[in-house]
Amino acid sequence: MYLLNDDLALVQTVDFFTPIVDDPFTFGQIAAANSLSDIYAMGGKPISALSIVGFPEKGDPAILEQIIRGGLDKMKEAKCTVIGGHSIRNDDIQFGYAVTGTIHPQKIWKNVGAQTNDVILLTKAVGTGLISTALKKEHASAASVDAAISSMSRLNRAAAEALHELEANTKSRAVHAATDVTGFGLLGHAREMALGDPQHGIPTVTIEIQHQAVPALTGALDAARQGMLAGGLNNNLEFLGNCVTFAADVPQENRALLFDPQTSGGLLVALAPELADTALEILKQHQITASKIGRVLPKGASLLSVI
Repeated sequence: MYLLNDDLALVQTVDFFTPIVDDPFTFGQIAAANSLSDIYAMGGKPISALSIVGFPEKGDPAILEQIIRGGLDKMKEAKCTVIGGHSIRNDDIQFGYAVTGTIHPQKIWKNVGAQTNDVILLTKAVGTGLISTALKKEHASAASVDAAISSMSRLNRAAAEALHELEANTKSRAVHAATDVTGFGLLGHAREMALGDPQHGIPTVTIEIQHQAVPALTGALDAARQGMLAGGLNNNLEFLGNCVTFAADVPQENRALLFDPQTSGGLLVALAPELADTALEILKQHQITASKIGRVLPKGASLLSVI
């Protein structure tokens, strides 16, 4: 955060990656939605962006044009102005944005601060990594690919606006912690929230996830059963190590879903429990189908518990 005055600050983020779908326009949309997501997760409003492009020297310029058009389509939807960018010659196609947003310095949503008894909400289904891997191996159904593309290309703008509306209506800091679910998977980002910041008086907690409450994209669990596991999933599993305990009856495919790295995932929110139902209703009014997937407990033997 860069403080401009008592009521205004800047926040910035950057993200780019290689194509995860075949259609270049759709890839541009997904890359833009993913790049914007961190601004929304902080409670900010994106205002400007710089594009980041890597493209093969002998690549078809028409493909690059469609990628850029897809990105601009989402940036226009976000009311975020693309004011320039930089491109390099690169063997692999890469695309994304550095995004600047504005925020009130006293109203930032941090990825720590979850309080005991908070309700955990998730605003998008998970499983994009599983479906993307199945697509690469030609094992993904058209329905699952469509579901993943729809999810990845949907901005987190409406979800963030709904949560802002909740706080404005209730005149409270209803959102105690928030983050977007991306490469570290649902459990990896839940771990960030559980860790807290004891040095600044934010205690460590345990987050309990109900595996049956976690929404899965169409075809994601089938992909997990078939072993369509992204390399990042195994990295997440290794990284989380002893942070997670699972109830014995949690199926392996559901465990894989929780470790699955996401692209342009939803918001993961720790919310005051008395406002959870109101939040779901306001989110629904904004055409967001959110789910209660867990709760915050006092610090236990592990940071994360899946039941």
